Amino acid sequence: MLVALGFVAKHGRWALVLGLLGGLVLPELAQALKPWLAELVLLLLFLTGLRVGHRDALLGLKGVRRTLAVVLSYQLALPLLALAGFWLFGLAGSPYAIAFTLMLAAPSVTGSPNISILLGHAPEPAFRLLILGTALLPLTVIPVFWFSPELGDLNAALLASGKLLLSIWAAIGLAFLTRHIALPELEGERRAALDGVMSIALAVIVIGLMSALGPAIKAIPLEVGKWLALVLVVNFGLQASAYLLLGQNMVEEEVVPFSIVAGNRNVALFFVALPVTQSPEFLIFLGCYQIPMYLTVILMRPLFGRPSTEC
Repeated sequence: MLVALGFVAKHGRWALVLGLLGGLVLPELAQALKPWLAELVLLLLFLTGLRVGHRDALLGLKGVRRTLAVVLSYQLALPLLALAGFWLFGLAGSPYAIAFTLMLAAPSVTGSPNISILLGHAPEPAFRLLILGTALLPLTVIPVFWFSPELGDLNAALLASGKLLLSIWAAIGLAFLTRHIALPELEGERRAALDGVMSIALAVIVIGLMSALGPAIKAIPLEVGKWLALVLVVNFGLQASAYLLLGQNMVEEEVVPFSIVAGNRNVALFFVALPVTQSPEFLIFLGCYQIPMYLTVILMRPLFGRPSTEC
């Protein structure tokens, strides 16, 4: 079993591609998984916490100032700049402006440490950005929603972010306790096997997240094509821009994990709280958004490369 899971970990990026394809060609399975997405995401976060461990997480506190600067840049400065641009061109109330502003205001996806692992880089910096970004979300969303009433009710967004924060801390706390008691040393085959389990979990999650995309492709293919083109440009553009900018100012081991988060945000957290996210346009956006997210491990590999040492 350990050998089989290690094989999955070694080829984990292709498991994500299979998940994307499964979300498109298996609509019944996607619909069946959709009600369990929250639980699956928390399971993935538990596995990530188990992989990182409390000791490495605490060591990462030495870089908290850099992490804070990135969080404020990503979740506050970028969405406000985007809003200014949308207002300038008279697009502030468009579905595109709403979708991309919410995306920029969101914290890291819970799978960013796993994507970092699949690219051959350390997960701890992305894990740090996930935790701090989620913790600060109730504060960073206030000015974004204040300047853009089209996004919806601020109280609902705060409630959603508060629930997310509590859920994340519960999953991480349980993971750290389990690691301390049952797996104080996680090396070799066992670490590779855990990476394989996380790859499988990511592939299953993406199937559920794409539940609305398969039917939309059949019904309105041109509209889906426009959304997909936009999310590809925005996601990969943000990642590449962050890589070039952060490379001048960050510790080397942080550059790729932080760049991954630049384009891959947990926009789905607003889905359960804001009525504006129930629109057909937003559901198409959410489905299309999974494609560059899960193709990051393949398409961004030439730019991000691999580190000189194992993570």
